[in-house]
Order: sequence, then structure tokens, then C-alpha cells
Amino acid sequence: MNKTIGLAAITGFVLIFAFAVSLIQIDNQATAQEITPFPSREKVISVTGTATTSVEPDLLVVQFGVETQEKTAKKALEANSNLMTNVVDAITSAGISADDLSTSRFTIQPIYDSYQDKETGRYTQELKGYRVSNIVKVETKNLDSAADIIDGGVSAGANRVDSVYFTLSPQKQLDVKDDLISQAVKNAQSKANKALGPLNHKIIGVKAISLSEFAIPYPSPVYAMDGFARAEASFATTPVFSSDQDVSTTANVIFLIGSN
Repeated sequence: MNKTIGLAAITGFVLIFAFAVSLIQIDNQATAQEITPFPSREKVISVTGTATTSVEPDLLVVQFGVETQEKTAKKALEANSNLMTNVVDAITSAGISADDLSTSRFTIQPIYDSYQDKETGRYTQELKGYRVSNIVKVETKNLDSAADIIDGGVSAGANRVDSVYFTLSPQKQLDVKDDLISQAVKNAQSKANKALGPLNHKIIGVKAISLSEFAIPYPSPVYAMDGFARAEASFATTPVFSSDQDVSTTANVIFLIGSN
């Protein structure tokens, strides 16, 4: 009899405890619902501002070099090295610092001649030699030296002039970018004010700003010479002129707005 009473008491305690826990959970859920904020009722307008300016380039970039082809890789390398030494000496004599020179590309490629066997009809490749290409890049702020670099290099043995173009140095890019960002944001604000005027609203704050990458158009080469053009050919002085570049940036601004 006592065991039956004890078991009933324990069962009742468990039920009471479970009920209490259930009440606590319900209370917590109600509290969580009470403190959950209402959906935002803020009014916004999203506008993209743009800014463009014309900038005079301050950096000259010339990519040119030497291609040689011989029956063995060793001979092709030796011939290329001799010609490239003469080319480098010529452009440094024109006032270009060694710090302005860097290797842009260096390759060694086997050259094959393919032919078809008349009896079997199968195609066969025969090694004819090796081609060595050594392309250097000159980056200088001496914009007037383009003609001297090209003419001096070609006269010394360069048989490739891949590209010559004018662009902005990294420091000038930063300077221009800082100014354009400010102009783009102001342009976005002006657009927003014009749009809100007829709606009897005004800007009361800023919610977010997203800036685009600085857009510099890829410079078009102003001079190029096909590979394997003969270095000993006669060239007149090469005319090369720089021109201003249009650079731009954008800024997307989300404004908080309110009625007037």
C-alpha cells in the first residue's frame, strides 16, 4: 500500500514539473515575440552617381624585344642574348634607367616541319630548330623618349615591337580616384534631390554607399611592328604622341528620405 502511494506521489511530481517547464517555455516564447522589432518602415532612395574626367597620362610603356631562330637551342639562346645586350645598351644610352626595364616574356619553342609520307599517307613532324623570344618592357615617365627607345632598339637588333602606349602611373591613379569618388557621391546626391523635389520629400540621412572600381580604359597601342621584322631595315624617326584619357568611377548611395 505504501509503495503504491509513493509511486503515485512521484508520478504527480513529474507531471507538475513537466507542466511548469511547459509554462516557462511558453512564457519565453511570448517574451521573444514581444521584443522582436517591427519590420523597418524607413523610406529610402537608391541612386548611382557618376564622375568622369580627362587626364593627361604620365607613364610611357614600350614592349619590344628580340626573336631568334637556330637549329639548336644553344645557338638560338646565344644569338638572342647577343642581340638583346645590344638592344639594352642602345636604350640605356638614350637615357633610360635600368630600373625602368623588366622582362615581360621569355620563351624557347621547338619549331617543327610537318609533311605527309607519300607511301603511308601518315603525317610526320621533323624538328627544324628552336625559336627564342625575349620581350622586355620599358616603363618611364619620360614621355618624349618613345621615338628614341623604338628607333634605338630596332637599330640595335630588336625585331619585335609589340606595343607602345601611354597610361597613368599608380600614384596618379590614386590621386584621380580620390577626387572622382567625391564627385560621384555629389552627383548621386544631386540626382536624389531632383527626384525627390516633385514628391515633396527630402534627404534626411545616408543608409549605405557602394563604390565601383576605378575605370581606366585599356590604352590603345600607338605603334606596333610585327615579329621578325628585319632589324636592319631603314626606319625614319618614329613619331609617337600621347593623348588625354577619360577615366571614370561610380558610387551607389542609398539615402534615407522623409517628407518635407
